[in-house]
Amino acid sequence: MTKKRMFLVLILAVFLSITPTQLLAASSDSDTHIEIVKSVSFRESASKYGEFIRYLKAGEKLDVIRIPNSYWYEARDSTGKLGFVSSSTTYTQLTTISTYPEPNGEIISSVSFRTGPSTSNLRIGYLAKGERVWILERVNDYWYKAEDKNHRVGYLSSNPKYVMTTFSDSTGSTDLDTHATNAQVLTSVSFRKGPSTSAERIRYLQAGERIQIIAKPNSYWYEAKDKNGTIGFVSTNSTYISTSFIEEAISIDSDISIELILKAGISYLGTPYEYGSSRFDTSTFDCSDFIRQIFLDGIGLQLPSDSRQQGDWVKQKTGGQAITDWYQLKRGDLMFFMSYKGSDSAAYTPDIKSTEEITHVGIYLGNDQVLHTYSVESGGVVISNVQGTHWENRFLFGGQALP
Repeated sequence: MTKKRMFLVLILAVFLSITPTQLLAASSDSDTHIEIVKSVSFRESASKYGEFIRYLKAGEKLDVIRIPNSYWYEARDSTGKLGFVSSSTTYTQLTTISTYPEPNGEIISSVSFRTGPSTSNLRIGYLAKGERVWILERVNDYWYKAEDKNHRVGYLSSNPKYVMTTFSDSTGSTDLDTHATNAQVLTSVSFRKGPSTSAERIRYLQAGERIQIIAKPNSYWYEAKDKNGTIGFVSTNSTYISTSFIEEAISIDSDISIELILKAGISYLGTPYEYGSSRFDTSTFDCSDFIRQIFLDGIGLQLPSDSRQQGDWVKQKTGGQAITDWYQLKRGDLMFFMSYKGSDSAAYTPDIKSTEEITHVGIYLGNDQVLHTYSVESGGVVISNVQGTHWENRFLFGGQALP
């Protein structure tokens, strides 16, 4: 190898060793979609027993909302309907499309593009006259952080003789009171005109930008005001947004709440039983996991994770006046049971029950029926009669779990 070539290799090695990772694309936004490969059911819950909505046809595309477990996607179809679809590759495949906003800067005169905001930093290259760029941030009075057409991130002079831009400087005037901001953008994310990935994009919010969260219309979107005073919608995903915003409590009629919870519970009929089931997977349940999940699905209320804590929760909600006569229970009340002691009712006297711990929980449907899950052999989530059975003997107390 010639001395000249060795010198060039050495220079290149030094350049690569000190070129920061920011040289990778920064302003792209990825939209993930589900493509239907083979006709498959669209259901209202993440279970094959969930209420059927319709059949999705091969070729349809849906927006991904979340992935609740390894078997299901929650998705939105082209009509805006939310539902669940199998994640099996027999039926579905994920596709990710990266998109970019319109550039907000144009080079007026050729200018250096550097690895840092100083003339002493290495030059990545020259930005040519007429080249369009994305201005990401004003670093100081002299430098912009920007992304070029090759999606490399670097720094260029902010002197207007070199670049013309529509970038709004956050250090300038703004309609957003900085004291009112309650959120910070962590990663570049779409700011849209409506709470949907199909809504028109206003622009991209950039990492580090402060915004004000105004409301949370649903679990997936915030309504927010940006530094320009523009109101739009941004994802609630914590990957993109860090916020101190606290939702106002929403008051729902208790009768409606109970029916929503029970509807969620019925949708899981037949779901297999698994002791110690994962709280992040709805493919199996133990008794307390099942109760916890149907309250989450029905009204977004998160109960404690195990049956004894759920029992304490009910006692707190009833002011210590839990119901010990199951005939006095109302539809939607939780029922707590002790361990099975055999078929002799003498093993379940009040004195014995006073020292027993909760080992099982279900939810009362009314008309002598409890919805619960307790064993593999029973078939998972089932409806059982109470009167004249060991469940009647084992009943400790019950009551409403709603706030």
